[in-house]
Amino acid sequence: MSTNKILLKFAKKGINLSPEAYDKVINAEDSTNFASSLIVKLKSDKFTSKDLISVSGDTVDEIMGIKKTEDKTQKTLINDETEKEAQIEENTPKTKETPQNAPIEKIDSIDNLKKDTDKAEKHINKEILEASETIKDEKIKFKRNEHKTNVKYDFKIIQDTSKKSYTSGELENLIAYFKSRYEKLANILSKRPELRNYTKIADIDDGQENLSLILMVRDIRTSKNGHKIVECEDDTGTISILFSNKNEELFANAEKLVKDEVIGVIANKRDPTFAFGQEIIFPGVLRIPEKKMDFGIVFLSDVHIGSLTFLEDAFSKFIDWINCEYGDEDQRKVAEDVKYLIIGGDIVDGIGVYPNQEKELAIKDITQQYNEAARFLGNIRSDIKIIIAPGNHDASRVAEPQPAVPEEYAKALYELDNVEFISNPGIVSLDGINVLIYHGRSFDDLVMAIKDFTHERNDLLMQELLNKRHLAPIYGERTPLASELEDYLVIDEIPDVFHTGHVHINTYRKYKGIHLINSGTFQTQTEFQKIYNIEPTPAEVPVLHKGKYKHFKFI
Repeated sequence: MSTNKILLKFAKKGINLSPEAYDKVINAEDSTNFASSLIVKLKSDKFTSKDLISVSGDTVDEIMGIKKTEDKTQKTLINDETEKEAQIEENTPKTKETPQNAPIEKIDSIDNLKKDTDKAEKHINKEILEASETIKDEKIKFKRNEHKTNVKYDFKIIQDTSKKSYTSGELENLIAYFKSRYEKLANILSKRPELRNYTKIADIDDGQENLSLILMVRDIRTSKNGHKIVECEDDTGTISILFSNKNEELFANAEKLVKDEVIGVIANKRDPTFAFGQEIIFPGVLRIPEKKMDFGIVFLSDVHIGSLTFLEDAFSKFIDWINCEYGDEDQRKVAEDVKYLIIGGDIVDGIGVYPNQEKELAIKDITQQYNEAARFLGNIRSDIKIIIAPGNHDASRVAEPQPAVPEEYAKALYELDNVEFISNPGIVSLDGINVLIYHGRSFDDLVMAIKDFTHERNDLLMQELLNKRHLAPIYGERTPLASELEDYLVIDEIPDVFHTGHVHINTYRKYKGIHLINSGTFQTQTEFQKIYNIEPTPAEVPVLHKGKYKHFKFI
């Protein structure tokens, strides 16, 4: 690789090399691969933009694991007197006084004053830990698509709302939207034995003490004694219900309530407009039987092509692996079985998504970003069907449900024969395996609304959404929701796989037979994430291989 190309490769990623560092790169045995590996490590480790202004030779050695050796050919000349003084000083017991000329350690931030015990313990996902393996740095020569394949797909789109938007944004649409939500979830809840004969609020008799109700949460507040008072409604009236903090299990469920969700409540009536709650019944999910599968599904999201922090080299390694050209023999065998690739939103970084985003973009045109995405995906084996859903960075309507990425901006992707487009959320059947794809923007609202929920434990967020049977239950917060005539974010049918993204943190959990998968990212930590102390898990790819979860790392 020429000098100019190497410099350009680093410059595109916002990295400047010192002369010493540049010499180490250009004189490496394989300068191209050395440069790629160095970029991946610089962008994935905890380096700030200031650290990348001029990367030193010592930094290169440290990152690449090269031990620094002392040059014994150079010896400082000193006179006998100075040498004797040095020997005397060496044999003199050291005091704890700090020498006057010693450099004072600089405190960068208040965080440096914290003790190790002050830091929150980082959660370790045991399932991911057990399933994880780093893809071996072994590349073989392999000519893809040399022979035509006769792969048969049993691929079906079960839910795609791309062409089902009829809202005009008027009040009547909003009323129809919430009526649809209530009716759908009431239909699920009414199948529970305790709620088969539920009562509407307007039908509560004066002498009726024991209530079984299906309600939508209107507001939540805490009493002066710490009890939860929940204002609820149905299509006939309103009622307030108190959940006492003396009942720990009941109160714990009450603390998970959010506005606009639909629940079942068993209560004792105090007066026509007030009751004491005895039990909260969430719509929930039943355990599903495990289905056999003899193929593999790869899950991606938040690739963010076009961003300066996009890990291009790691993504190229991923493409080499899925093409059976990279990794050890066992890892390539897993790739051979891959039949489907799902990308759950934010394949590109987008334009104007947040203030000053243009400063963090390598490609500043949305069409060119999708063209670049097509260049990458066009290199993937044609016998793998690729399903793409939009996220909040894509050129689709921001309000959920989001229609599929429009051809107007992503024509190059639409020209790929093996690519299918779907809405967010969307449901597909892959040879009988039903996959619910949801980008995951409502995670932001759940973390703010429910105590102890975090982005890091987004597997628990997915579990909570399944229990609520709604992908974005809170209306009017950070997640924009379109008031369609039907609420398409209700989880009508229980999926085999629930796939999300958005938070850039891989998680995996199997809950009641359902695979809960968050597919992480191919982007290093952004400035926004630094502010909120969100640590991404970049270039880690989940694979459901013949029913078993695998987790491959590409850096």
